[in-house]
Amino acid sequence: MVKSTLTLRVISAAIIAPVVLTAVYLGFPFFEITVGISALILAWEWNRLCQGKIVWLIFGLIYIILPCWSLLYLRADPVMGLKTIFWLLAVVWCTDTFAFVFGRMIGGPKLSPRISPNKTWSGLLGGIMSAGIVGLATAMALEKESYVALTGWSAAIGAVSQGGDLVESWVKRHFGVKDTSAIIPGHGGLFDRVDGLLVAAVAAVVIGAAGKGGILTWT
Repeated sequence: MVKSTLTLRVISAAIIAPVVLTAVYLGFPFFEITVGISALILAWEWNRLCQGKIVWLIFGLIYIILPCWSLLYLRADPVMGLKTIFWLLAVVWCTDTFAFVFGRMIGGPKLSPRISPNKTWSGLLGGIMSAGIVGLATAMALEKESYVALTGWSAAIGAVSQGGDLVESWVKRHFGVKDTSAIIPGHGGLFDRVDGLLVAAVAAVVIGAAGKGGILTWT
């Protein structure tokens, strides 16, 4: 059962990732269309999850629209937009992947057993470390004078993305469901896959606004 689920996850990721990366690379209007379709799917999943409760619907509206706008805003930068989205995806995907790997390999104390029983502190630290490495590699590729800032902020965004994962886990536990839907074989719903990216995108915009230009420009 575990092996079959893992196989489905790998196949689904192998199909979806190239589509997403292609849309990012092509930019307008393909990226906007991809984000728009994703927003509609997320809205459907959220309504399904919260059972039409008005307060939760309002929260979900903000939870979906703000991150989607953030992604469009980051990609719209004519100079660094493409690189920024690729960097952000790499940070989030590596954080998720290595949090899982370190958590399984090392184990240890649970991060938040009441919210997400499978998450461990070792997984969180492993994910944050991998995000920092992505930042370091990006800083080197961009030939930054200093690698410290982007490495540190990448690690921070990795931590934020894990926080987004926990928030979504808490919401699902509140409503007593395992997945937001079954739209992605082996993964569950789209929300289950992009929960970290949603908050990471907003964080990237906020951090970028704190300096001059986007986050890859001033860090």
